[in-house]
Amino acid sequence: MEQGLVNRVANSSLVTIDLETFYPEGEVAPFDLKDYLFMGLILKEKDFREALKAHDWSQYAGKNLAVWCSADAVIPMWAYMLVASYAASYARDVFQGLPEQFAEFAFLKKLAVFDVDAYAGKRLIIKGCGDKPVPPSAYLEITRRLQPVAASIMFGEPCSTVPVFKKAKAGE
Repeated sequence: MEQGLVNRVANSSLVTIDLETFYPEGEVAPFDLKDYLFMGLILKEKDFREALKAHDWSQYAGKNLAVWCSADAVIPMWAYMLVASYAASYARDVFQGLPEQFAEFAFLKKLAVFDVDAYAGKRLIIKGCGDKPVPPSAYLEITRRLQPVAASIMFGEPCSTVPVFKKAKAGE
């Protein structure tokens, strides 16, 4: 009796979630407040307001704006608020931090609104390999969000997974 090959992975009830699909879209543009400091030390409100008003904000259209200060200076909170108020109508997103930190922020922002209820009672695999860098915080956050609803959570590929969580059965 000859039997064909059976793809047990494809026939299983496992659901794969690929965190690469949460990767932020658009270029990250830097906005260093250092360039607006008087004598490289302080931010003068009047001068800063004038500079922001004259700034070409259209250059950030469709981009993610990372706002930070590379100088060792005390930046008042209202400065970040002013930048956001000018950039918001152009930039895809406005973030306070270094450009290389934007991806982590964007992942966590998307995961915060991720519909975990769609995965209630499911056996899940969080895909582990890909072409884009997924920050460790994204793996932590998706696990934290899915654990209350999932039957199980595994890491890796369907053919080779690492068990992370399994809901205890009643009486266990």
